[in-house]
Amino acid sequence: MDDATRYAEGMKTRRAVLGETYVDKASSGLTDFNREWQEFITRNAWNDIWNRPGLVRRERSIIVLSIAAALGAWGEFRIHVRGALNNGLSRDEIKEVLMQTSVYAGVPAANHAFKEAASVFAEIEAER
Repeated sequence: MDDATRYAEGMKTRRAVLGETYVDKASSGLTDFNREWQEFITRNAWNDIWNRPGLVRRERSIIVLSIAAALGAWGEFRIHVRGALNNGLSRDEIKEVLMQTSVYAGVPAANHAFKEAASVFAEIEAER
């Protein structure tokens, strides 16, 4: 698969997981400085990893939420809370991911993740 096809397939996945609104906003911020980076992550993360066989998107969301919380990558965590909901996780399942994360990544990380997730849930409610 050539780079253009990998990019196109990655963009389809990115839009399906994160939503049209988020991806349109992120794409509108492209500059000469960040364009290659965005193309790289779209091809490599959103196509080559997210479209691999072996795990379904909902399972990949569980992994991303756990890792983002463990790393304290709150911007990515918030984006992927929405993605996890788009991929079929319920709020209760996200809660269970964070409970599990607390044991392996620490209570402070999970505590903050609960606050971030609740904030995202509130934003979603306000958008309805």
